[in-house]
Formats: sequence, C-alpha cells, structure tokens
Amino acid sequence: QVQLVESGGGMVQPGGSLRLSCAASGTIFSSATTGWYRQTPGKQRELVATITSGGTTNYADAVKGRFTISRDNAKNTVYLQMSSLQSEDAAVYYCNAKFVWGTYWGQGTQVTVSS
Repeated sequence: QVQLVESGGGMVQPGGSLRLSCAASGTIFSSATTGWYRQTPGKQRELVATITSGGTTNYADAVKGRFTISRDNAKNTVYLQMSSLQSEDAAVYYCNAKFVWGTYWGQGTQVTVSS
C-alpha cells in the first residue's frame, strides 16, 4: 500500500522560510509525477508545484520565484522549499503522487504564517 507522509510544517513569520518533505513508502517513487497542493478552509485544494519523473517542474503563479520543488528518488522523497512566506501562503499542504495506476495523497501538514 502506498503511503505519503508529509513533515516540516509549522508556524513562521512573514518573510520566513520552511521546507516541507514528503516521504513515500510502499512503492517505487521515481516513476511518479509528484506535487504539492494546498487548501484553506472553505476553498478548493489548489496546485502549488509539481515535478515529473524527469525533473520538469511547474509552479502556480502565486509561488513562482519563492517556492522550489525538488525530489530525491533514492530517498523516495519530494521537497518543497518555501521562502518569502506571506500570510496568503498559510494553508494545509498536501503531497501528491500520480502513477499510471493511481493517485495518492498524504494527510497534510499545516503551514501558518503569522507575526
């Protein structure tokens, strides 16, 4: 069974940085397109960033230049480095992995941006 476990969330002041990690188990991670999504109460889950098995990245306009997605296939882990965090970035962040046979989600990690 595929499991994705996020970590690294927390509270940070505006302008600060956080790095989220998502560790996968139960599968070979390298073939998946992986990504990060976020959701705030009352809103739909939205794309933050994705990275393909070949390393091609895609970012939401709101985070371009501030967030960086990367992956370490040897560790079955995908990362999201977040810098210059703003109050609008506060959300629950979810890891996602899309395989040919299915899509999987992590349980989410809370990011709070507050002074």
